[in-house]
Amino acid sequence: MENDFDKRAEEAAAGLRMLNADRSTLAGAVRVPRVLLAGYGGVAAWYVAAAAAASPGADYEPSGSAWLALVAVLIITYLIQRETGVKFRRMGRRAMVAVAGILAGSLVLFSISLALVSLGIVWAVGLTSLAAFVLATWLSGVAYRSGLDELRRA
Repeated sequence: MENDFDKRAEEAAAGLRMLNADRSTLAGAVRVPRVLLAGYGGVAAWYVAAAAAASPGADYEPSGSAWLALVAVLIITYLIQRETGVKFRRMGRRAMVAVAGILAGSLVLFSISLALVSLGIVWAVGLTSLAAFVLATWLSGVAYRSGLDELRRA
C-alpha cells in the first residue's frame, strides 16, 4: 500500500514538473504583439486629441469618445488574445500599476490638452497626444510582459 502511494506521489510530482515546463515554454515562445500594443497607444492619443475639438469653459460638454475608446480597447485585447493564443487569467501587480498609469496619464494629458485649448494653443494638443501614445504603448508593453511573467510562475 505504501508503494502505491509513493508511486502516485512520484507520478503527480512528475506531472506538475511537466506542466511548469510547458508554461515556461509557452511564455517563452509567445512574442510581444508590438503593433497591437501600439494600438493601445493610438487609442490613448485619440482620446487626448479629442480635447482639440472641445470647447472648454462653462458650456463644456464631454464627448462620447471615452466610450468609443473603451470599445477599441476591448477589441484590441481580443485581437491580442487571438493572435497569441494566450488568455491571461492573472496579470500581476505590475500590470495593474501599468494599467492605472495608462488611465491616470491619459486623464492628466487630456486635462492638460483642455487647458491648452482654452488658452488658444490648440497646436500643442498634438504634443500631448504624442506623449499619450508613447506612455500608453510603453506601459501596455510593461503590462503584457508582467502577464507573461505571471504565466511562467503560475
